[in-house]
Amino acid sequence: MPSTREELLRAAADFLGRRPNATQDEIATAVGVSRATLHRHFAGKAALMEALERLAIAEMGDVLRTARLHEDPAPEALRRLVTACRPVSPYLALLYSQSQELDLDHTLDVWQEIDSEITLLFQRGQRDGDFRPDLTAAWLTEAFYSLVEGTAWAVRAGRVADRDFDRLITDLLLHGVQTS
Repeated sequence: MPSTREELLRAAADFLGRRPNATQDEIATAVGVSRATLHRHFAGKAALMEALERLAIAEMGDVLRTARLHEDPAPEALRRLVTACRPVSPYLALLYSQSQELDLDHTLDVWQEIDSEITLLFQRGQRDGDFRPDLTAAWLTEAFYSLVEGTAWAVRAGRVADRDFDRLITDLLLHGVQTS
């Protein structure tokens, strides 16, 4: 049974990753607390999703610091970013699948700083000739998120091995799907 609010949040996120449409009662039962305890921490599913978004944003801040996006050639920084995103990828996948539960305008605002850092990485790679210039850096940022979220979902569903997480995302971003 979770003993802190953060442990409760992480346990709820883990369960919601498997059952994204679960009710508050189902979430409480799954994480081993009473509905009243869950409600005391999160006054409904919307509050729980907002707390998960705050957790994901905080963890993405740590990811950006770990990835050191301004060091080394852009492809190497991108590899570090993908690797650093692995622990937060289930939260990103959950937030992506439950985006209808979140206020889109608010979500765009709170993610702006993180998005900007990743977009700057893609712009640097384009400027240095490492990344294709015909795709906007903003779109590459969204593609990056989609690949991280999609790969996290595929790992959870057993469709791909967890050990392949980094390679699948990095290879597709850097080399596309063509064999030549």
